[in-house]
Amino acid sequence: MTRAISEIGLSVKRLQMRHHREGNAALAPLGVSLVQWDALRHLHANPEASLHDLAQLTFQTDQSFGTLATRMIDRGLIERMPGPGRAVRHRLTEKGDAIREQGQRLLVEVLRRSFAPLSEEELAVFDGLLQRLLV
Repeated sequence: MTRAISEIGLSVKRLQMRHHREGNAALAPLGVSLVQWDALRHLHANPEASLHDLAQLTFQTDQSFGTLATRMIDRGLIERMPGPGRAVRHRLTEKGDAIREQGQRLLVEVLRRSFAPLSEEELAVFDGLLQRLLV
C-alpha cells in the first residue's frame, strides 16, 4: 500500500533538512552557512542580478537578503556596486568566489553521500519525478 501523501511530503522535508544540516556542517570550516554559500552561488550565476532578484533566487525577502548582503560585505565576500537608477548590484570578491568554489566541492560530497543508496538509474528516475513535480 502506498504511504499517505502527507508522509511522502514529510519525507521530502526531512531529506531537505538533512541536506541543510549536513551542508552547514560541511561549510563551517569555510566560515559560511549554507544560506551564505547559496547567495554566493546565485551571485556568481547571475552577476547582473538586483538585490530583489537575488532575494527571490535564495527564497528570502528583500529585507532579509539586504541584511545578509551587509554581513557578507563586512566579511569581504561580496561588494556593492551602483546599478541603473536606484538599483543596488552586488558582485563577488576574490575571497567570496574562492569560498563559493570550495563550498561547491564540499556540498557535492554531502549530496553524493546522501544519494549513495540509489543506483544511477534510480537517481535518474528520482530526478525525472522531481522535475515533473516542479513544473
